[in-house]
Amino acid sequence: MSGSLRATSGLRPAGIAAFRAPLALRHTRYVSTRSSLSGESVAPLVTVTPTEVKKPAVSAHSVIPTGILLRSLLVTTVSSHPLLLGSSLSILSFLTKSRSLLLDVERNPLIHWVLRKTFYDHFCAGEREAEVHKTIEQIKSTGVKGVILTYTRETVQDSRTEQQRFANTKALEKAASTDTCEHIEAWREDVLRTVDMLGPGDFLAPKLTGAGPKVTQAFAAGQPVPTQMVEALDEVCRRVVEKKARLLMDAEQHAFLQGIHSLTLDMMRKYNRGGEAVIYNTFQAYLKAAPELIASHLKLAHEEGFTLGLKLVRGAYMSSDPRHLIHDTKENTDQAYDTIVRGILQQNYKGFGEKGRPFPATDLFLATHNVESAVAAHNLHQTRVRDNLPTCKVEFGQLMGMADGVTYGLLQLRGQNRAPPAVYKCLHWGSLSECLSFLLRRAAENRDAVSRTMTEHEALKAEVKRRIRAVFSRS
Repeated sequence: MSGSLRATSGLRPAGIAAFRAPLALRHTRYVSTRSSLSGESVAPLVTVTPTEVKKPAVSAHSVIPTGILLRSLLVTTVSSHPLLLGSSLSILSFLTKSRSLLLDVERNPLIHWVLRKTFYDHFCAGEREAEVHKTIEQIKSTGVKGVILTYTRETVQDSRTEQQRFANTKALEKAASTDTCEHIEAWREDVLRTVDMLGPGDFLAPKLTGAGPKVTQAFAAGQPVPTQMVEALDEVCRRVVEKKARLLMDAEQHAFLQGIHSLTLDMMRKYNRGGEAVIYNTFQAYLKAAPELIASHLKLAHEEGFTLGLKLVRGAYMSSDPRHLIHDTKENTDQAYDTIVRGILQQNYKGFGEKGRPFPATDLFLATHNVESAVAAHNLHQTRVRDNLPTCKVEFGQLMGMADGVTYGLLQLRGQNRAPPAVYKCLHWGSLSECLSFLLRRAAENRDAVSRTMTEHEALKAEVKRRIRAVFSRS
């Protein structure tokens, strides 16, 4: 990660103590009131002090099975020690780029076993459908509302060389060497297999760059994608609707975003009718252009009469996106993120919702590991519902293997005289080789989100100690 933007999705110090186990939500500050990026004064995300919440009797991590808890402790131990994590990052980066048969993670059983039992199993749901089903069942048993499932094949573009490389190897190399669209067909089949694993209310999060070089080259050049790709995506959307699920178009690198946004808007126009979003687009708040881009999509939704599905993240492509497109500091990114959330939840954003300009129908999904952002958004939404003020549906999600304290802390708001937040876990699946680039980004994020990683590590240690004491107290 370059520049001064660090811990893009991490915790601010003020939120750490408030969300450690046992959970105590006593936030009175969420966003700096310093000048915003546009020069306007930025009000706090929550304009009223939230009612103090009764402390839960158990820790947020108490629902995690012991085996997974111990693996999580191992991974966060590595992630919270710079020397250990630095070595792990170097190894993952080398394996991602290596063409050596000896270092092929699919052919070398020792490398495969080590990676599979550590980083892969911590961050990914499985290599085969049966493994994924088992992981989904385990995740849902902890109380989350559902899962977000994505097949992890993708394209990685180096902004310094403008070269593209695919996250998996043989199939795409063979496809790219021909004039056929076998890679689009392979993408369609893999994504439909993913849809088949969804339950009602779950989300699909497809990566369009996994469809191969013809698609990514069209995205990068600002050209229409092959008709076969449009038809494949439309079939995926139809199947998602049949499963009573929804689709979150996954965030990808800036070089591909214009094409991804265009395709997603086309699917919204078709499927986001009747006042509810089935298809969501993802916006990355670390990009300076994100606020105006969201405003342009709101304008289209208003003019064309469809519901805007808006998923907001901070961003995960610092190492590959051009640096000048990204906010200069983490604080700028936090301000942008919270300003967008406040505007959407208050139904007053960039002129929409005021002066006779109605706010278009919008459903909001917040993918965040930042406890302050999550709690503030939930409190603001509940305040507006209580006061019968305009707002929209809001849901939350965190990645599997990350920010479990945020996920299960939010769930502990159940039964405290509040509407329970809808919380989801995002699961990635695919072969180990296909998931290497994803694993590298997650490891790098843990490196840069130092405070969040340390907080999670301490909470996991506390839960392990609690269980050990419980065993001895019964003996």
